[in-house]
Formats: sequence, structure tokens, C-alpha cells
Amino acid sequence: MIDSILAGNAKFRTGEYAPNVDYYHTIAEKQKPKVLWIGCSDSRVSEDIITSSKPGTLFVHRNIANIVAFNDCNIAAILDYALLHLKIEEIVVCGHTRCGGIAALEAGNVDESYIGDWLCIASGALKKTEEIACEQNLTHEQKMELLVRENVKLQIRYLEQYAVVKRLRKKQGWPRLHGWVYRVETGGIDVVVDGHAASHE
Repeated sequence: MIDSILAGNAKFRTGEYAPNVDYYHTIAEKQKPKVLWIGCSDSRVSEDIITSSKPGTLFVHRNIANIVAFNDCNIAAILDYALLHLKIEEIVVCGHTRCGGIAALEAGNVDESYIGDWLCIASGALKKTEEIACEQNLTHEQKMELLVRENVKLQIRYLEQYAVVKRLRKKQGWPRLHGWVYRVETGGIDVVVDGHAASHE
């Protein structure tokens, strides 16, 4: 597999890099991404591929179940750098269907302490989903899709509470926060939270 990855890089250099060398030299000097992408680490969800985005467009943070944690210095540093230094005005939190982390959260049978502790951050989404699923008599598949959506909404609410986000939104009106769900079965993206709207659910 490693050899095929290196061969893929050689193909990239001749098929993509060489014909667009001026563009790549430009972004080599300085990056100016337009969007901060907070997504899941799942290998099926490559943000640049599913959005047809060129290198230099997206500033990326990925973790299990696309979670925004208050006690995570990693995402805190990324937010500071993205907003204060790169001046990025758009943030996308993108979940996806068939998410293993979300499935583990719903099943509640994670044996690994670090993964279990991490997924606890999304427990509010599970609570709301279970209430709705009971009221509407949802199937398990419908419940899982709803949980993915509710988790994205919850992570947006967590983002809204970050001091740097609150301060900039009050002072300058950005960053705008977008919540999306990528469907691994179809390749499409559903907009769950419209960052250009005045409010969300």
C-alpha cells in the first residue's frame, strides 16, 4: 500500500502539479484558505475530493465524529490560527452517514477509555435523538441518520461558545458557521445548519 501511495504522488506531480505549477508556486509562498473544515477522520470522507477543492482552499481539522471539544488545546489552537491569523470567515462542521464514532456513541459499548471519553462530548446529541426517535417511532436507520445531524448541530453550538468565535462574531459578524452531512452512499452533502441564515434550530 505504501508503494502505491508514493506512486500516486508521482502521478500527481505529472498530472496535476506540473500543468498548474504557477498556482502551486503561489500557494507555496503563502496559504490563504477560505474555509476552516472540521470533519471526521473517517477515511471515506476526504474533504478536498468531496468538494472538488484545490490545495490551499481548506484549512482542516479532523477527529473521531467531528467533535468540537472545550478541553482540546488542538482545536483551540486551530481556531485561533484560522480566525486570528488566516482571517478565515467560514467554518464548516461536516459529519457523515455510516459514521463509526456515531454508531459507537449510540451503541454505548465502547471499551477503550479514550474513545469512550471523547464520544461523551456528543452525548447531548444522543439524548435529543433518543427523545425524537421515541416520539416519532423511528427505525434504527432513521435514528442513526438523525443522530449524525444532531451531532453536527451540537458541535456548531459548542463552536458558538468559544471565546474567539463569540468575540469576532460580535465585532465583525464572522465566522459564519455551517453544518453539513456528507452521504457516503450517494456522495451528496446535506446542509443542516445554514451559516448565512440569521439563526438555526
